[in-house]
Amino acid sequence: MMGLGIEDEAFIRGKVPMTKQEIRVLTLVKAHIMPKDVVWDIGAGTGSMSVEAARLASQGRVYAVERNAEGVSLIQQNKEKFGVENLTVVEGEAPDALKDLPDCDVAIIGGSGSRLSEILDEISARFKCGGRVVINCITVQTLAAALEYLRAHETVFSYEAIQVQINRLQAVGSYDMAKAINPIYIVTGEKK
Repeated sequence: MMGLGIEDEAFIRGKVPMTKQEIRVLTLVKAHIMPKDVVWDIGAGTGSMSVEAARLASQGRVYAVERNAEGVSLIQQNKEKFGVENLTVVEGEAPDALKDLPDCDVAIIGGSGSRLSEILDEISARFKCGGRVVINCITVQTLAAALEYLRAHETVFSYEAIQVQINRLQAVGSYDMAKAINPIYIVTGEKK
């Protein structure tokens, strides 16, 4: 069994965006997933985050919520490839797709379809004191929406945000050159 931080190339991928290994690891560190946790992975894409979360929540359950049909298929294929039986694929769009899920300990948001506020309302109503939400923001608009929401709900959440820029060295002839991966903001909110 592989440890935390499965290589990107190990996942079955299509044209659906995938959270890169380094960002997955940082996101999972911020999520503090425990073995018995119930985790919602919203905007699960290829399921790379869901698979890694399911391995951490080995006695719990992970629900990978994805609206894109290709993504749903990829999540199912990756679930089978990595043998994570505690991963359930949920086809649908949040927040509506969250209504029938059990309450969660951790929510990870990789995509919100411009409905971040509504999704955060559903999460805040459905998880316990100490529950954590981790939002990966690729755009500054998503970052602004996340911070605005968490500030407006400061009696419910404490929060922090980090900006991450990853560069991988790539051989170019006899030299090594940095190849940038898009920067991302990781916003973590904890329910008080």
